[in-house]
Amino acid sequence: MSASQLRQVQQLQPSRPSQDGDGVKIRRIHDFGGGLDPFLMLDELGSERPDDYIGGFPPHPHRGMQTLTYVLHGGLTHEDHLGHSSTIRAGDAQWMHTGRGIIHSEMPLTDSQGLHAFQLWINLAASEKMSAPTYRDVRAVEMPQLVEGDSRLVALGGHWRRDDGEAVDGPLDALAGRGGVAHVHLGAGGDMALQADAPILLVYVFAGELDIGETRVPAGQLARLGSGSRLALTSAEGADALLLTGIPHGEPIAHYGPFVMNHQHELEQALRDYRDGHFAEGMA
Repeated sequence: MSASQLRQVQQLQPSRPSQDGDGVKIRRIHDFGGGLDPFLMLDELGSERPDDYIGGFPPHPHRGMQTLTYVLHGGLTHEDHLGHSSTIRAGDAQWMHTGRGIIHSEMPLTDSQGLHAFQLWINLAASEKMSAPTYRDVRAVEMPQLVEGDSRLVALGGHWRRDDGEAVDGPLDALAGRGGVAHVHLGAGGDMALQADAPILLVYVFAGELDIGETRVPAGQLARLGSGSRLALTSAEGADALLLTGIPHGEPIAHYGPFVMNHQHELEQALRDYRDGHFAEGMA
């Protein structure tokens, strides 16, 4: 692998303690200024203490973005005003295209290791912000893997190709910004080499330490990578990370709470629609 092709870490951004919903404790990374375009926010929910998350996320609205929720331990039950109701557990994911508006709730479940999950916000292009809302579950058995020894890549969405040519496509094929999401696990002394030429490549390490090119990235850090066509990952003691790829929209972002639009007047319209009860009508 040519060193000139390797993608190197340009910037590290730490996750910060926060809370949302009914007092759910999370670690959050966000940038609503376009620095992670097309991505907006990544929340990590992780605790063995039910009091940290049991209140969950009671009914609330969204407009103008997508969410992708991925569970490692425990589970989440989703309900929305469109009639969707389902539960995802360890290894499963749920994808929600909020479009012009959806009102939903997410209530946590626990297992012997508590709750550990992630929620990613992905911005919609201006042309898609008022599209019809949709929802989809993806079960762990639907997610293909690239496996080599004690290292594996689980593909949630997008195209992933190992440097030896073996490739998989994640089942979520409608992520905004032609997004890709994968979970990489490296065992002690493990490595993985991937072809990775998407304009945006982000790596969030959530367990252990991961060497990306020439930089060691500890857990709780999001690494933004520079240009290149290859990604080299290694770990001396073992690590887990989420890989995010996409193509920036390059559009203005206006954000207020659960709404993500392009301009302030669109946010004001979203607030009026929700306040006046038009949000749940579907606005067909």
